[in-house]
Amino acid sequence: MGSVNDPGMTRERFAALAEAFGGEVARWPLAERDGAAMLMAADAAWTGEVLAKAGALDAALDAWRPATASETTLAAILASAPRRRGPRWLAWLSPAALGAGLAAACAAGVVVGVQVQQNSSDAQEVAVTNTLTAVSSTFDLEEGA
Repeated sequence: MGSVNDPGMTRERFAALAEAFGGEVARWPLAERDGAAMLMAADAAWTGEVLAKAGALDAALDAWRPATASETTLAAILASAPRRRGPRWLAWLSPAALGAGLAAACAAGVVVGVQVQQNSSDAQEVAVTNTLTAVSSTFDLEEGA
């Protein structure tokens, strides 16, 4: 905000920055601070009002703390939570089944990868053979001519 055509910080911009960043100009973006300082010097009463209002909101937000649940409320929540059902041996089965499933998926990926590689190698051999055959037949024709 320091160009020749720049009219400086406007009241609207100052108020918007105070709402967004609070009543302490030091928290504002660095690029806006010089313009704010010039407007504060030119219109100290109005900018002081704006900063005081934003500062009051800052203080209220800083002081706010969420309410904590009472022991009775915590006990009621825990009592209403669903109970675990089924035998204890099922608790270890789920991670084991997950691991077995991942191992099977990895094995299938390796098998498919090897198969694809083998098929592409066969296709490459056929292509090379066909190319060599075509080239050799071309040279045989020229030598015979």
